[in-house]
Amino acid sequence: MICISYSRPINTERAPQFIDITGWISECVAESGISNGFVVVYSKHTTAAVKINENEPLLIADMEDFLEKMCPRNADYRHNDFSIRTVNMTENEPPNGHAHLQHLMLGTSETIPIADGVMQCGRWQSVFFVELDHPRAREVMAQIVGE
Repeated sequence: MICISYSRPINTERAPQFIDITGWISECVAESGISNGFVVVYSKHTTAAVKINENEPLLIADMEDFLEKMCPRNADYRHNDFSIRTVNMTENEPPNGHAHLQHLMLGTSETIPIADGVMQCGRWQSVFFVELDHPRAREVMAQIVGE
């Protein structure tokens, strides 16, 4: 059994933003030389997710609208009340309760099977890194396990 890890910086431009990283993951799988196994794609952030879905512009706009409707940016969140919040505060803490709740619905990772050296994605499946908070530098990881 072999395990190889890759990481990639991503500079996001807005939120929500769906960034197709399928090509990068395919390159990592090819470079790894693993024929059969799986790849785990992982976001190292609590306000950025990894999801599989179709890369179709109108659907992406619908997904962005859905996230905003489910957890509106300007709603009232205790996490955003800096007069009472005392835990995990930074100097430039953003009011991002909405992004944490959106992440709760989307999740941190996806696992994709590898067979004969190729990711086994469906015809319309793409892997997205999803920015939920605000533009900034991020990091996504791919860990490939197999033989």
